[in-house]
Amino acid sequence: MSVWKVGSHYKRCSSSTGFSDSPAKPMRIGILSLLQESNTFISCPTELSHFEEDLLLEGEAVQQVLGEAHHEVGGFFTGLAEAGVESVPLFAARAVPFGTIRASAFEQLLERMFHQIEAAGLLDGYLVAPHGATVSEDYPDADGHWLQRLRQLVGPDIPIVGTLDLHANLSGTMIEATDALVAYRTNPHVDQRQRGIEAARLLVQALRGEVQLAQAFSHPPMVMNIERQCTSESPCLELYALAEMIRARSGVLSASILQGFPYADVVEMGTSMLVVTDGNPELAQTCASELAGHLWSHREEFTSSGLGIEQAVVQASKLAGRTCLLDMGDNVGGGSPADGTALAHQLHLMCVPRSFVCLHDPAAVEQAKFAEGTRINLCMGGKTDQFHGEPLAVDVEVIGLYKGCFEELEARHGGFTAFDQGLTAVVRTRHDLTIMLTSKRMVPWSLGQFSCCNLNPEDFDVLVAKGVNAPLAAYQPICPNLLRVNTPGVTTADLSLLDYRRRRQPMFPFEPETEWSPHNPVERIRECPDGSPNPILQ
Repeated sequence: MSVWKVGSHYKRCSSSTGFSDSPAKPMRIGILSLLQESNTFISCPTELSHFEEDLLLEGEAVQQVLGEAHHEVGGFFTGLAEAGVESVPLFAARAVPFGTIRASAFEQLLERMFHQIEAAGLLDGYLVAPHGATVSEDYPDADGHWLQRLRQLVGPDIPIVGTLDLHANLSGTMIEATDALVAYRTNPHVDQRQRGIEAARLLVQALRGEVQLAQAFSHPPMVMNIERQCTSESPCLELYALAEMIRARSGVLSASILQGFPYADVVEMGTSMLVVTDGNPELAQTCASELAGHLWSHREEFTSSGLGIEQAVVQASKLAGRTCLLDMGDNVGGGSPADGTALAHQLHLMCVPRSFVCLHDPAAVEQAKFAEGTRINLCMGGKTDQFHGEPLAVDVEVIGLYKGCFEELEARHGGFTAFDQGLTAVVRTRHDLTIMLTSKRMVPWSLGQFSCCNLNPEDFDVLVAKGVNAPLAAYQPICPNLLRVNTPGVTTADLSLLDYRRRRQPMFPFEPETEWSPHNPVERIRECPDGSPNPILQ
């Protein structure tokens, strides 16, 4: 699949600080962000309250909260300041990955966003930060929807440049609504601020007439398994090295790999390649197709080979040095409920000493509140649905209760700096399994989660982190051994277990015999499973 967009020819500035016929008029750039990764296999929807609990900012509050953050929006402010351009913070919303956004919540978010846009008046351009894998009940391509609405409002001649999460399911609508998009280059995502700076520089260059933005993407019919998405490991390592070579070519401004988010059941689901050039859409398409061709020729290497639960725990108990078991089926950063018990059961069954697991369980926390310093029988985890294991019912000692708030100063996945997992109870079984019980779902992206509860992660030999690649930035420095475990759940690495209704057919690896060529990309991509036309091809 190939779609391209060539930006308008912007006027060259008569001064270094203005896009205007008058040198005295400074450029003013609006900043917008709406980020949520939507797992459509979760029965619970994402509500407006989920954004209110994380980030829901308007006006100057956007810069106050995100201006210095390890986040693309922080990069927007930095990049514009370096260029001597005025930032106009408008709107920023973010929720921890969870289910499809409820229709009413999405409409409220857009109402607030576009109220800020209209109140700001005429601006010279926009820096935008959609996620790329956001789904609402009414709009499967929610990011494409609001970007298209922004384009219709401001017209064809106002440049819109932005960032995308590396896990975006890229659509033709996103491309057509923008002049240039750049994706994070690292998984775990520790380069968000740099990508925000990159986007800001591209926008300023375009406004000053130094470049004419042209972008194109290639969308082969395949999905890269999340187990194989770490950018510092093979096979991604070689693919990203090729992208770096392409970025060095004359006329190429940016090259991005969108690994895709397989837990959003939408037509656009899958891996894409996106290239931005200086006024040369044919070059952009050639480079995007080259990246897609490399991916396709190595597609077998991007499938899952995760360890079984018992196999992983046995291996962890024998390895020298600390081991982190990555719980792929209960990947909180992929929207899972954070109460999967598969590994907790196995660690308890095998009596693995000095082991740790975290479970989201507000009810168990409430029970533990009244038993600090004593032993009680607790039924923990496995309460959201039938996909994440049975509750672990066991006699435990309640070690302590904690507020569960902490900060992270280092660049970590997602650019988060402040965390709140709610009232937290730490309990321990007779066989030395320590269980952290949280009142709110918590992504395992910071070791501050331990210190805020008077725990030291280095006191454990086996640590369970509910993620796949996102926890690595925090856990890899203290864990010589990292084992990805094929646990059950709504983020399982075994995609054949998920009930897809909207994905493209045929598609690799679901249909192993799928044929595709970067030189004839549309061939063999047919209708959706329900018989409706593939909207990517419209």
